Amino acid sequence: MARLAPDGAQFDARQFDSKMNDLLAAEGKDFFTSYDEVYDSFDAMGLQENLLRGIYAYGFEKPSAIQQRGIVPFCKGLDVIQQAQSGTGKTATFCSGILQQLDYGLVQCQGLVLAPTRELAQQIEKVMRALGDYLGVKVHACVGGTSVREDQRILTAGVHVVVGTPGRVFDMLRRQSLRPDCLRMFVLDEADEMLSRGFKDQVLQPLQLDL
Repeated sequence: MARLAPDGAQFDARQFDSKMNDLLAAEGKDFFTSYDEVYDSFDAMGLQENLLRGIYAYGFEKPSAIQQRGIVPFCKGLDVIQQAQSGTGKTATFCSGILQQLDYGLVQCQGLVLAPTRELAQQIEKVMRALGDYLGVKVHACVGGTSVREDQRILTAGVHVVVGTPGRVFDMLRRQSLRPDCLRMFVLDEADEMLSRGFKDQVLQPLQLDL
């Protein structure tokens, strides 16, 4: 489980990379495995009825290739890496996975999604709200260029999912307005873009991983 770094702790990128390389090179361990099950319809995925209502109301009729393979492993709580072309439904894939697993009786941040730009984070928030319309999901976009006090007010009142950019999200973590105590799902959207933009330290320093 990810946890906050102690005050003053420094993220050591070389140490992290070394641990990852050791894991990948370990003999006798399948660090990555493919998930081969394909679901031709949303109804066959075992999703909550109200989530299905949101999916169909959003305009989806038949799952795309990434949705046929990507929603169910996410719902099962597996660690997944998903790759597909733009416009193929990746956002709806991980949004559906998060919405399926939330405990709606607990109004605490259980899902955190990081995106490289404010515009993308706000778009993800809109998709999450639309798909979760019949579930009563509370989602908040934490992005730069908006009121810090308003972010603090909304987060303190309680939300199920936070979607945001690294700078503002971790500012809220430092201020303890965003609490990671109940966090169960973490999505790094456009991971290659995030790391190429130099967000690596911002992403991995606060979320120190037990490797």
